[in-house]
Order: sequence, then C-alpha cells, then structure tokens
Amino acid sequence: MPNHAIIAEELTYSYGDFIAVDHINFDVADGEILGFLGPNGAGKSTTWKMLTGQFNPKGGKATILGLDIAKDAQKIKAEIGVCFEYTNLYEQMTAGENLKLFADLFGIRRYDPVPLLKRVGMEDWEKHRIEEFSKGMKQRIMVARSLVNQPKILFLDEPTSGLDPVSAETIRRLILEERDRGATVFLTTHDMWEADKLCDRVAFIDQGKIVALDTPHELKQTYGKRALKAEISTSDGLRYVEIPLDADETPEAMRTLFSKKKVVTVHSEEATLEDIFIKLTGRSLET
Repeated sequence: MPNHAIIAEELTYSYGDFIAVDHINFDVADGEILGFLGPNGAGKSTTWKMLTGQFNPKGGKATILGLDIAKDAQKIKAEIGVCFEYTNLYEQMTAGENLKLFADLFGIRRYDPVPLLKRVGMEDWEKHRIEEFSKGMKQRIMVARSLVNQPKILFLDEPTSGLDPVSAETIRRLILEERDRGATVFLTTHDMWEADKLCDRVAFIDQGKIVALDTPHELKQTYGKRALKAEISTSDGLRYVEIPLDADETPEAMRTLFSKKKVVTVHSEEATLEDIFIKLTGRSLET
C-alpha cells in the first residue's frame, strides 16, 4: 500500500449557508500527481486553500504528511511549496531577490538562486526587476519560488493559465521533474489536455462534490466511447463515417467500409476528459 501525502475525510467548507465543499473524501499518494478539476465555483479553489492553510475546514479533516491541516499549519507550510494562480511577487525586487527572500523565510542561508532560475529558463534575468517581466516570465518565477525549499508536496493553482506555449511547456516539464524527484503534486486546472498528459489520477469536482476520481485511462474506459473515424470520398465530396469499436457489428462494419468505400483517412478516436466531465455533470469546465 502506498504512503499517502494527503488524506481528506469528509472535508467541508461553507460560506454562510452556501456549502462550497461538501464532505469530500480523497487521498494522494507519495510521489503522485493528482489533478483536481472543475469549473469556476465548483469548490476546487476552496479545497486548495484549505489544504494550503489559508482556510480552516468547517467540517471533516485533512492531513498533510500526517499532520492535521487545522492544528499543524505552520509545520505543514515548512514542507510544502505553493504557486498561486495570480502573481504575488515583489515587483520592485529582482528575480534573484524574490527567491532569496523566500529562502530567508525558510531559514536557508547563503542561498544561490541561479540554479533554480536556470531550471525555469530565467538565469539571464536574475538581476532584473519583476516589473519588467511578461506574464509568462512572472509565472516561471512564481513556480521557481514554490521550489525554493525543495517541498515534499507542491500545490499548483492553474500554473499555465493564459501562458504562451513555451512558458507553459517549461512549467509542465518542471512538474514532471518534481514528481521524478519524489514530490507529490496537487494540481488544479481547467486544462483537460494538460491534466491528461501530466496527472497520474484526476478528480472531478462539481457543486462541491467529487463526482469521479481515477486515472485518465480508467475514466475513458468507464465513461468514454471508442470509435473509428474515417474520411471517405463520395460523388458529393468528402464526408466522415464513425464506427463504434466496441459493438458486435464492428468487424462487419469495418469490412464493409474498406471494401465498398473510398477511404481517404482513418484514425481511432476516444473520449477526452472534457467529454467525460460534461457527461457526468452536464456542463463544461468553462461554465
């Protein structure tokens, strides 16, 4: 059995009479990347804030590295790294000074920020003020800052939201490197493609409840639809034909397709995590 870096039991939070997180249960194993996915208002950010010590639960409990989030917040903060969705760097300070400041807060002396800046492709900007940076450059510094203390658990809130492809890919690579180092990653995101590529498991949260939690592969097998999609040439031009791959008539339908139709292109198609989320909740992540 794996050791669990995070365990949530009946975890609950409410704003007045509105229950934002409704008695949810989940765990995250050591060295696992868990994607926590849901639209705005679903409860994912509130869960993230409870786990990172910003909110105290209104009900239930959660443990981080065996420590209670309500009782041991300061001990937990020493062992985790946190990257917020919105930039909160010190704009008048340089990139290097921002990292050194956080190193001081963690009690790390004679800290050299260059190796970490190099990991995010920002080593040439060590002595430049943050106010000079683009959004993508600032986000790279945000991620670098969250790694200053070599955290055992990394909490990332929409780390690639709105970034250019190069900056987004740099951050995705870092996430995988941290997992390979042995860190646990708790990732909230709207990006289903990103979750599919990065996460060992994903949890769908909607209206405060977890509606599914499994590996991307198992979710697709359980809720998805596999099909063969062919582009065929007809007298009226090109059109698409879709053949389910799991039906009794599939072999005969495929034989007929290739023997009687002029097939231009053909490829297999499976459900995306976005398709599955819509199937389970009736809405997309963007709502």
